[in-house]
Amino acid sequence: MLQIENIKLALDEDEALLPRKAAAALGVPASEIGEVRVLRRAIDAREGVRFVYTLQAAVKKPSKVRRNRGVFPASEEIYRLPSAVPAPRTRPVVVGAGPGGLFCALALARCGAPPILLEQGWNVERRQADVERFWSSGRLDPASNVQFGEGGAGAFSDGKLNTGTRDMRHRFILETLAAHGAPPSILWDAKPHVGTDYLRRVLSSLRRELLELGCDIRFGCRLTGLALAENRVRALDTEGPEGPCRLTADHVVLALGNSARDTFQMLRAAGVPLEPKALAVGVRIEHRQADIDLAQYRALAGHPRLPAASYKLSCHLESGRGVFSFCVCPGGEVVAAASEEGRAVTNGMSLYARDKVNCNGGLLVSVTPEDFPGEGPLAGIAFQRALEERAYAAGGGGFIAPAQRVEDFLLRRPSAGPGRVTPTYRPGVRWCDLWQVLPEFVCQSLAQALPILDRKVRGYGDPDAVLTAVESRSSCPLRILRDGEGESAVRGLWPCGEGAGYAGGIMSAAADGLRIAEAILARL
Repeated sequence: MLQIENIKLALDEDEALLPRKAAAALGVPASEIGEVRVLRRAIDAREGVRFVYTLQAAVKKPSKVRRNRGVFPASEEIYRLPSAVPAPRTRPVVVGAGPGGLFCALALARCGAPPILLEQGWNVERRQADVERFWSSGRLDPASNVQFGEGGAGAFSDGKLNTGTRDMRHRFILETLAAHGAPPSILWDAKPHVGTDYLRRVLSSLRRELLELGCDIRFGCRLTGLALAENRVRALDTEGPEGPCRLTADHVVLALGNSARDTFQMLRAAGVPLEPKALAVGVRIEHRQADIDLAQYRALAGHPRLPAASYKLSCHLESGRGVFSFCVCPGGEVVAAASEEGRAVTNGMSLYARDKVNCNGGLLVSVTPEDFPGEGPLAGIAFQRALEERAYAAGGGGFIAPAQRVEDFLLRRPSAGPGRVTPTYRPGVRWCDLWQVLPEFVCQSLAQALPILDRKVRGYGDPDAVLTAVESRSSCPLRILRDGEGESAVRGLWPCGEGAGYAGGIMSAAADGLRIAEAILARL
């Protein structure tokens, strides 16, 4: 088998032509080509718009192949779980059912050590009802919301599976998701996404497998304390629907998610080593999807074979701060993502079809621990909370979010209402002057960056684009320290995923969960 890169198809060409294109790239007759498999499909819109493929092809007589820079022996690197272990006397405990916790639990269970899985939120079916009620009425359930529950924060997002890191575990993660109901296209799209609607089905199916493998899944169960002896975890204190409970534990995976603020406070009080780290805060910027399509696809915008266009933007300012797009949701909506009363938070979400009127994305400014008002590992949480409280107050309560048109923001005048872009945020927005809501350095950075980014994607700085505040949960403001094997200085604790400071999205968090499971299985 050979791997062939940079095979191109025009928009009006069918994928049935791929074997012929592969033969041409290899310099052999089409009759020499056997099975052809698509490994990757991307869109190149730099000069015209074309699909670009990486293929794996079987060739009957490899000796006749014309070698070139885009042809390689097919890689057979396949990730396999560790060997099964005897069932341990004390079950591992995984705290958190986001991607890190779920894939850690799955690996442990498939290898003979099904864990107890604790999640302070609820299963995705109940959680969906709780979130919909919150968006429509502004009534928040602090234990079941966009941040907490089965699937973690990613369950109410776009379900993006692209990542900037390379890891042989990624293919295993994609295949697992596809086996549980994710669209098969995630196996070859260069920028795969599942969509919130498909993610719900995947989570339900994955839960069924975990239960069949013997996992003990406890929803509505919050970690409240650690019992330590000789610098090692011995037991966990939890609070659930049936009241308080103490669990004996030798191996505890802390897959908490980046909003588990009360748990971080408990860990610090227990003496678990933490450190502050950089994060980013800003707004959600919302455009008409048709305008983003036009900017990216130009004359071919609206072609039926083209998906809703996205973008990835960044710039480095003279101040030393970076400003960048984050978690762009084509054809999506801005959603309320608060997890605490009196604090407003925004995020973005798309269904798999990405067929809504607007495109939204985070527009964030880099923040370092030096910007935090206090000291210590929890100072970043205090910084986030202060921003969220100001946004809540500016919205007038009820989780209404403050919003402003880009033109008004740049002129530092309050907005009175929308222009061409109608905001999608629920429960609703209150028009205001965001310079009175966000820190001066954040507003200054956004104002400097908008014209720069507009030159990269025409229309990004559209006067009628809507800025909605505040986007504050893009990453965790602290790190739970661990050693090279993944274990805390408090032995038996295994910090994992985004909330521990070691991942930044669904794929990297899931891969980190597998990595931690491998380390625990080696110990067992």
